[in-house]
Amino acid sequence: MSIVLYSAYRSFPAEVRGLGHQSLGMLSLTASGLLFCAAPLMPEAVLLFVANSTMLGAAGLMLIGTQLFYGRKPSWWWLALAWVAGMVCLVGWYVITQDYALRVAVFSSLTLSFYVAQLVLLVRHGERHFSSWFFGALLLVQSLVLLLRLFAALSGAVGTSNASNGAVQGIFLLTANFMTLMMAVGFMAVATRRLQVVMEQSSNSDPLTGVLNRRGFAAAYRREVALMKRHGQPMTLLSIDLDYFKAINDQHGHAVGDQVLVHAARTTVSALREIDHVARFGGEEFIVLLSGTTAERAKAMAHRIQASLFAARGGNVPDYTVSIGVASQLAPDESLEALLARADAALYRAKAAGRDRSEVA
Repeated sequence: MSIVLYSAYRSFPAEVRGLGHQSLGMLSLTASGLLFCAAPLMPEAVLLFVANSTMLGAAGLMLIGTQLFYGRKPSWWWLALAWVAGMVCLVGWYVITQDYALRVAVFSSLTLSFYVAQLVLLVRHGERHFSSWFFGALLLVQSLVLLLRLFAALSGAVGTSNASNGAVQGIFLLTANFMTLMMAVGFMAVATRRLQVVMEQSSNSDPLTGVLNRRGFAAAYRREVALMKRHGQPMTLLSIDLDYFKAINDQHGHAVGDQVLVHAARTTVSALREIDHVARFGGEEFIVLLSGTTAERAKAMAHRIQASLFAARGGNVPDYTVSIGVASQLAPDESLEALLARADAALYRAKAAGRDRSEVA
């Protein structure tokens, strides 16, 4: 599974982060398990430091991977502090007192902190989807097992060495080996879900401006029509066209023209509500779908967009204006093509009347 995660890390888009650290963490966790199994073949001191430090580092790397996946700042300081604390514990155990229960308690606490932190991240930032629930269940099981091991260590029920045959020790070792596989499966599930979301967004978005493309807008329009049929709420469409955009390209070049398009898209989005939809239909034409909005209110929002564009003048883009056509859909049986045609007709009237204005169909 570590190889599977690494393969995904090399092939998934950059938006899906954390796969490389998860892969390395899983590989380290497997390595620590093999080291513990090789106890009779190596000196105790080597096993003590290498295997335990590898296991602790593996849990820390998995936390780093999860933090990167959810866009959080990686806690390298936490990993370093826990690793140093673990090594100090091992030195003290080896030199001062070989209290096995104390050693187990310290390492269980440190490792538990990494898994609990991942679980908190998942609860706070994870998508409400089966993949997140599955990964969260695995983190919860792993945390509970470590908590059981911690309580067992504090109560002296873990025996005197790794070779002890106590029930708690057996449960822990069995679960640790099984979770090495399942944690990789769980993280791969949420990563695959993130890949699906990224691909859907990519197929529905304009690559230059980041707003919806025609395909994404058609899907948003169908959802709004369904709301209209269910609740009878109106919706209004704005057809926005940049004035004299060809002159901007001719005078400043297409690179500057692209910057103007991006600037217009971002400014328009910032002037609207989260429930509204903005799409680029090609060239310098943008379409806005205003949910639950009458034509009168849409005219005011068109003025708001123009005012926002005027206020955002300056910087790296030349000054520009837009003309807007407004068309309201009152019946769900009207087609999108008919609504667009009425909005375009109003837009042409705004152009003919001098540009930098809006007209209602």
